[in-house]
Amino acid sequence: MIQKLFPLDKNYILRQAQSVLEESLLDTMVFELKKSYTQLYNPLMLMDETFATILDSYDYPKDRLRIIYRQLCGIYRFKNRDNQLELLFDGRTHFEKFQEDWSAQLIAWVHELGYHEQYVKTMLRMTLLYDTESRAEWAENHCKFFINQHFELKIIKRKGELKIA
Repeated sequence: MIQKLFPLDKNYILRQAQSVLEESLLDTMVFELKKSYTQLYNPLMLMDETFATILDSYDYPKDRLRIIYRQLCGIYRFKNRDNQLELLFDGRTHFEKFQEDWSAQLIAWVHELGYHEQYVKTMLRMTLLYDTESRAEWAENHCKFFINQHFELKIIKRKGELKIA
């Protein structure tokens, strides 16, 4: 069953494109996170224990990162409510166009969010610097709150349905 985030969340081609790209874009999000950490906290790239851990980490729990990815997917669908398919004259399918548009937007958003310490710290706590489940859960909640605040969204849960206001 597909969970809709808002009443008009009916762009199934876009949702499918986002789903297909999920694994590769999760890796992109982590790569951008490493760049953001370096830019904010270690611009001289001085090697210390934390920086080495962040750079050398490739095995980390992806469950919480998936939740943030899917939240950004929903925000993108909400902000691009125009569900009318346009005429494409370049030979691409709508699926391919949505994949390109979504990838470019996600990278831009992650880059933009990477300028904020709160986003970088919480993302690190639940991925590359993961130590305990409770700390990761706390970081996930703070990250979701920060993203909603950043995009000026209010998510209301009533009767099992999520609604974005």
